[in-house]
Amino acid sequence: MNKLRLMSIFVHIVEAGSISKAADKLDVSKSVISAALKQLEQELDTCLLKRTTRRQSLTPAGERFYSQCALMTKQAETAWQTATEFQQVPAGKLTVTAPHALMRAIVLPALTNVFNTYPSVHLNLISDDKHIDIMLQDIDLAVRVGASDDSNLKQRKVGKFHDILCQARGLTAQSNTSSYIAQYWQREPIMHQLSNEQEQQALEYKVTHRANTIFDVVTMLEMKLGVGLVPSFLLETNPKIEAVPNIAPSKENPIYMIHPYHSHTPLTVMMAIEAIEKRIKETIRN
Repeated sequence: MNKLRLMSIFVHIVEAGSISKAADKLDVSKSVISAALKQLEQELDTCLLKRTTRRQSLTPAGERFYSQCALMTKQAETAWQTATEFQQVPAGKLTVTAPHALMRAIVLPALTNVFNTYPSVHLNLISDDKHIDIMLQDIDLAVRVGASDDSNLKQRKVGKFHDILCQARGLTAQSNTSSYIAQYWQREPIMHQLSNEQEQQALEYKVTHRANTIFDVVTMLEMKLGVGLVPSFLLETNPKIEAVPNIAPSKENPIYMIHPYHSHTPLTVMMAIEAIEKRIKETIRN
């Protein structure tokens, strides 16, 4: 690192035309610049500059060395500028994961709305009801039901929803004897502690049908194949299904946004968080 510093100072000396002007540009004393040049020439065991009180000129070795140092400095400036631009204009790949229901209803609309005018942003969306490893899968932002136990991740609660026991609209059925449509993660016996402030009921079901996404569950409900749990925000937008009468909603399902950035959070991630949180407030009624 010290070699790179000395090389950068040498470029400034050459391009400024003198040690004093280079010192002014770098906002350091002339003695610091002189010492850096002396150290550089000693380490290279060669003379790079011929200097008098009025002018300086490069030696042949200095000319060759300067051309390489100038190229290095230019590349460093380009790298710095590129990095800072990422915090000024959103760009690059943004990998976001969320459960299927939240991805389709919340995350996807929010991200496409906020980034549709930024062609340099490349969305990489992963719908998965499981909690996948954020670091292992190189995830920039995870939208999850429930908090993470990993203290190395930054997380914040941004909303909540309830699961509602649903059926096809107009279907007459007994809630405790109807065919049950389970999601893949539900294991028998299916027990639901459905409650609100006025009542509590414990319901037990035997699985009749099973699906691996909430949208398949909803389709089966629409086809009158039974009852099943549906997030409140999906129920509110689907006129083909309704809540099973006299059954209270589930307990609160907290929504968290989780990411691995503790400082200097990328602009794309900050914009995504803001857009998703706004969409949650607009979509989910609590």
